[in-house]
Amino acid sequence: MNFSLKLTSPSLTCSSTKLPVHRPQLSTFPTVHNVDHNRGHNSLLKPLYLSTTENLVAQPRRRNVTECRAYEADRSRPLEINIDLPAQEAAQKLKIGLYFATWWALNVVFNIYNKKVLNAFPYPWLTSTLSLAAGSLMMLISWATRVAEAPKVNLDFWKALFPVAVAHTIGHVAATVSMSKVAVSFTHIIKSGEPAFSVLVSRFLLGEAFPTSVYLSLLPIIGGCALAAVTELNFNMIGFMGAMISNLAFVFRNIFSKKGMKGMSVSGMNYYACLSIMSLLILTPFAIAVEGPKLWAAGWQTAVSQIGPNFVWWVVAQSVFYHLYNQVSYMSLDQISPLTFSIGNTMKRISVIVSSIIIFHTPVQPINALGAAIAILGTFIYSQAKQ
Repeated sequence: MNFSLKLTSPSLTCSSTKLPVHRPQLSTFPTVHNVDHNRGHNSLLKPLYLSTTENLVAQPRRRNVTECRAYEADRSRPLEINIDLPAQEAAQKLKIGLYFATWWALNVVFNIYNKKVLNAFPYPWLTSTLSLAAGSLMMLISWATRVAEAPKVNLDFWKALFPVAVAHTIGHVAATVSMSKVAVSFTHIIKSGEPAFSVLVSRFLLGEAFPTSVYLSLLPIIGGCALAAVTELNFNMIGFMGAMISNLAFVFRNIFSKKGMKGMSVSGMNYYACLSIMSLLILTPFAIAVEGPKLWAAGWQTAVSQIGPNFVWWVVAQSVFYHLYNQVSYMSLDQISPLTFSIGNTMKRISVIVSSIIIFHTPVQPINALGAAIAILGTFIYSQAKQ
């Protein structure tokens, strides 16, 4: 007995014929069959089964999808970015080379004019003050005219800078006092022993340990400086002690700078400008107390009468070049590693020593030159061992 099932929906009938499709319907329903249609009327109580469910699933419309793949996920594709690394490295090396050449040249010029001024005007406290004053004035004008961007600093910055400025002031004055008493070459030979002071202060005051190679590198530095001092023809104790005090002061300047200036985002140029301004404020009252305007006036008249108007140019040159060479050195430190800077500083001393001996006709004994060479070589070895 055959039965047909009609549903009450006006738009849907289950039969052997295909059902009409009414939008927005996506597909038709399957035909419904009674599995036991030959078993009598009790077969109506049997469950109904669907022959297929394929058409019940709505098929979504296909859309154009843009596929994005990361380069690391598919290395078969080349990285389409043009990077010219050799050209950048060459430009960086050229930049560093220009920094070094400028740094050394400015330092040589400063030392020559500084020695000329001190020979005619033996007042190192005023000479040191004028050097800081010239640099401070130059930077204040640069900030006011927007030639250089003024640093954004606060009170905490100046507090952290104060001990650095004190050490810088002592080191600057001590070095100038030394050069007023002895030859420029001798001062720089003694100042090449600064690494020895750095290691000793860090070891005994800060408890910092170093590799054995660092301690061994101090032997030629100390030995070379001692040999040069003993064989110096124009030895002067004030000049010798001035160079030694300068070494110690600059070591503490570096220590205070590392400890107190962490996290201070100031460029090398502006950092040294702020350091010069604070050092000038510290030094001025001491210079007045030690030497005083009366001595300065008398010494100035004597120097002008002996040298002529050129003496004024010497004073201006030594003041300006002092600031410029220090500013370039701090700018160089922004671009290079401390190791490269140490090597550059060693080579700078060689250029100053050689040029000053040639220009001022400084008499040098072979044993004295050997001591200087040993000390400078030890400084170079130290810079390598420190890394």
